[in-house]
Amino acid sequence: MKIAYITYSGALKYAKANGFNENEDLLPFLRNRGFDITSEIWDDPQVDWTKYDVALLKTPWDYHQKFEQFDRWLDQLESINVKLLNDYKVVRWNMDKHYLQEVEQSGFEIIPSIFLTKGWKEDLSPFFAKLDTDKLILKPCISGGSRNTIVLDKHNTDRDSETVVKLLKEGDYIVQPMMSQIQDGEWSFIFLGGKYSHTIIKKPKEGDFRVQQIFGGTIEPISPDQRNIAEAEKYISKYAKDTLYARVDGLMVNGRFMLMELELVEPFLYLSYHPDAVDRYYAALKEKLDLFM
Repeated sequence: MKIAYITYSGALKYAKANGFNENEDLLPFLRNRGFDITSEIWDDPQVDWTKYDVALLKTPWDYHQKFEQFDRWLDQLESINVKLLNDYKVVRWNMDKHYLQEVEQSGFEIIPSIFLTKGWKEDLSPFFAKLDTDKLILKPCISGGSRNTIVLDKHNTDRDSETVVKLLKEGDYIVQPMMSQIQDGEWSFIFLGGKYSHTIIKKPKEGDFRVQQIFGGTIEPISPDQRNIAEAEKYISKYAKDTLYARVDGLMVNGRFMLMELELVEPFLYLSYHPDAVDRYYAALKEKLDLFM
């Protein structure tokens, strides 16, 4: 079974940890374990996709910047019966943050969110009162890596309004309160083959809210209580039961887990932060491929 290991043409900016670099070492590891797997850039026009049986989404990290093209590419793969990991339905659902509305309507706790449609030109002020905060986070509904994510201040709405209106010309956005708990760290529960694997906490550098390493954030493994794992598992059971990989990101607020995002398209999986994670990834992939035989 021939597998396309899907990447993109940009830089892969996560560093090695504990002797393993997920972006450099996972592919040769899988080859050494017997998989017929080749790295391919998803939007490379020279690739003959008909020679592949499976496409494994690993780092197509610019899909949100080329969304319509990426969506057409998915259509192309599906039309020639290439299996996708994660599957097409899950990926399409998860690419747009409007999925959070469905999650909330199902009774899960999410970070309070207001959705703004493309072309919005109204007053920012009511959002601060509605979300009971002095600072807001504004981010695109289709985005990644904190791209076009900005902080809005209650006392500078006149200054910020022009920026917001300009951004809303590009697409839909989501508004959320700036959660003070982000300073305690964003929790990421990683699941492989639908089974819990490990958890890490990402913390922003002092004075920032972005937890990514490229912005100075830090990463550390943690052993959460079984109660917290069970909370994260509920999202998997509902929305990601048959996935190869899934990441449940959120904050602990007054002892309760509140979802920030479900990452089901192309998340970094922090495989180097648990000694068994790489083997668990291999086992989960083998199990999925066996189902395709």
